[in-house]
Amino acid sequence: MKLSRIAAAVTTAALAPAVLIASPAFAAGSDAPAAGNQPAPTTPDQPAPDQAEEDRKTILAIIAHPMASEYMKKAGQKAIADGPQAMRTFIEVDQHRIRLDDYRVAILRLTHGAGRSLTEGINDILDKGTTVEQLRHFYEVTQHELRDVDNRVEILKLLSTGGPSVKEACQKALNGSPADRVAFLKTGRFLAQASDDRVELARIDEGWDGRILSDAISKLLNGSPTPAELRHFLEVTQHELRDQDNRVAIARIIDGGGPELVKAGRAALAGTAAERAEFLKTGQHEARAKDEAAKDKQKPAPGKDDQGKGSGSGTPSAGSGSGSASGNTAVTAQGGNGAPLAATGAGDGTTLVAGGAGTALVAGAGLLLAARMRRAGAKA
Repeated sequence: MKLSRIAAAVTTAALAPAVLIASPAFAAGSDAPAAGNQPAPTTPDQPAPDQAEEDRKTILAIIAHPMASEYMKKAGQKAIADGPQAMRTFIEVDQHRIRLDDYRVAILRLTHGAGRSLTEGINDILDKGTTVEQLRHFYEVTQHELRDVDNRVEILKLLSTGGPSVKEACQKALNGSPADRVAFLKTGRFLAQASDDRVELARIDEGWDGRILSDAISKLLNGSPTPAELRHFLEVTQHELRDQDNRVAIARIIDGGGPELVKAGRAALAGTAAERAEFLKTGQHEARAKDEAAKDKQKPAPGKDDQGKGSGSGTPSAGSGSGSASGNTAVTAQGGNGAPLAATGAGDGTTLVAGGAGTALVAGAGLLLAARMRRAGAKA
């Protein structure tokens, strides 16, 4: 036998036990698992995932985010179209740069309707915010804190100027949460204001005499007005109706009035609503005073109707030299016995004195004449 064959036989004999032990038939002994409960075979290694496909899915998620701008969406779609390298560049570099710009634009838009605190915060973050994280925190957290500060300030202003219902609602909102304050400024304030407006309209109706405004207030309150309709009536409509009532009142006042009253009333009717209100408040009284003063000037002064006129039938006062006396001196004789004459008007006392003196003078002259005649008879 050749040596090669001997070596092959020895090798076969040596390997035979190992082969038998490893075979399934040999392994199936009393300690082997029962049939059907064999361990699962080892899963063969899977190939590495396709990086390009993963990048594509990542980009699609980025551009689907609510904060993604149109620019972000277009840039992501372009990167997908341009291939794996462009997608990797978009994910690692471009998306962060674009997101920084998107947050800046979104924060800048917050300035619309922003209060003082929020406005200052926006200016500060736009000047100092250099990372996406800083801008995101401001947009998602800080802006709401600053907005609540501004809401508190606005509510405090309403608290200082509002009516009873508004004040009560303001205090409740201030003691509540930020959401309560937002809800109050959005709707609660108007409901509270409507309650106060109803009270104010009832007060106006009670104190107003004009029919036009009063009728309109009654009609409004008996209906179902919205808060906006009540506010508009108080701020606009009531003043228009007041002026209509004022026009009616002025027309009644000047009807049959004096010249100055009519003149002032017509000027007010042709003027502004404020001028008509002023006429009713003070102008009508000033115009009436002028008309009264004009009437007083036209009346004759007492006792001076015939001043300066002489009497054609009375006796002229003594010493006048011309037969006339100052003032009204018309007199009539009261009997034929030489009694003093009556006088009318100014200077009555002077006339009586003059009449007495004249009578005494005549009597004295008669006595003197009689004495002379007696002396003449004696001499004869």
